[in-house]
Amino acid sequence: MTEPAPVRLLLVDDEATLREPLAAYLARQGFVVREAESAAAARSALVEGAPDLVLLDIMMPGEDGLSLCRHLVESKAIPTILLTAKGEPTDRIVGLEIGADDYVVKPFEPRELVARIRSVLRRASKAPPAPEDDASYEFEGWLLDPLKRRLTDPEGTTVPISTAEFRLLVAFLERPRQVIDRDRLLDLVQGREAHLFDRAVDNQVSRLRRKIEEDSRNPHFIQTVRGGGYRFAADVRRVAAGGAG
Repeated sequence: MTEPAPVRLLLVDDEATLREPLAAYLARQGFVVREAESAAAARSALVEGAPDLVLLDIMMPGEDGLSLCRHLVESKAIPTILLTAKGEPTDRIVGLEIGADDYVVKPFEPRELVARIRSVLRRASKAPPAPEDDASYEFEGWLLDPLKRRLTDPEGTTVPISTAEFRLLVAFLERPRQVIDRDRLLDLVQGREAHLFDRAVDNQVSRLRRKIEEDSRNPHFIQTVRGGGYRFAADVRRVAAGGAG
């Protein structure tokens, strides 16, 4: 029986006194760990090969962790856990709004971090609902190809979309004009294993709105239902691969 490949982690932290012992601990837990002391070093490591997950300190000299997190989410779609200093709630919230999968507050118990890593990896490995065929979803000129995970606007321009945004959009497109409460969205998008706080669903919706709405503050597609959750307020149809024609 073939042994599963070990999980590859990229640990990005400028504090060697934290980074080095943590890397050694994670290696003892069976992970393959690569270290980077800065965002620049992390970007170089990413060119050589993508890890399965990134552990990313927010406060670093030069390019900070939030900037690198945005790059990881938008360009690489790599699961990311932020390592944040106690007393920085704004940075944690911004990080989650950017698209980080979780955060751990320093100082932390290494066993808790391992549990968070495994939870995020389980969520990342769960495929979104499989389509019945290779048909795309079409709504008011927008197209989402569920097999290629490609979103195009009415002008045919590809709109970058993260894994979390893709799953959320599929959840809405499978249930157009239905009110979906936040708990149900968590189940559909991430599962109940998620270590998420109350604003998690709202943050994901906000990110998706910025991708598909003309005015994200006055949304046309994803409407908030007071006390109920959200509703995708457009008709959706399945169209054969190649367009809406």
